[in-house]
Amino acid sequence: MKLVFATHNQNKFAEVKKLIPAHIDLVALADIGCTVEIPETGKTLEQNARIKADYVTDNFDLSCFADDTGLLVDALHGMPGVLSARYAGDQKSSEDNMDKLLAALQGKNDRKARFTTVIALNLNQERHTFTGSVEGEIINEKRGSGGFGYDPIFRPSGYEKTFAELSVATKNKIGHRGKAIHQLLCFLENSISQ
Repeated sequence: MKLVFATHNQNKFAEVKKLIPAHIDLVALADIGCTVEIPETGKTLEQNARIKADYVTDNFDLSCFADDTGLLVDALHGMPGVLSARYAGDQKSSEDNMDKLLAALQGKNDRKARFTTVIALNLNQERHTFTGSVEGEIINEKRGSGGFGYDPIFRPSGYEKTFAELSVATKNKIGHRGKAIHQLLCFLENSISQ
C-alpha cells in the first residue's frame, strides 16, 4: 500500500517513518512532485490537517494522511495552538518560537501545557481523523539536542527530561504524534485485513 504523508518537514517525516510497518510504502510530498507549501488556513488543528490531506487527494488522486500539531499552554489561553509553527512569524523558526514562548511565560507559575496532534486520513474515498495528546509543562530553558520544534522546552508529565533529551523511541511511545499514529496504524491494519 502506498500512502502519502503530506509534509515537507523532513524531521517529522523521519520520526513517523520509524513507526510505519515496512508493508506500507510511506512517501512524502516531494516524492510525488508536490513542491507547493499547502496553506494552513484552518482555525483548528483538525481543519489544517484536513486541508492538507484533501489537497493531495484532490490534486494527485492518492491515499494520504496529514497532521497538524499544536502546543497549547494553559497560562496563554491555549496559545500558540494552531499557530505553533508560525508563532514567532512566517519564517517558522523553532528557535524564535521557543524564545517568544519563554518570554511570554516569564514570571508565570502555571507552566502546564499539552501537545496535541490531529491526523486526517483520506483512504478509499473515506475520511477519518485520529487525535493524540500528551500533558506536560514548559521549562525555563532549552535542554537537549534531539527532536525538533518546541521539544527542548517541553517536559512531559512523569519525566525529568525534555522531549529533546528523551530517545526517539520513548518520545514516539509517550508522545502526541506517536499516539495519533498508533491509532492510524490500528485502523490501517484493520482495513487491510478485511
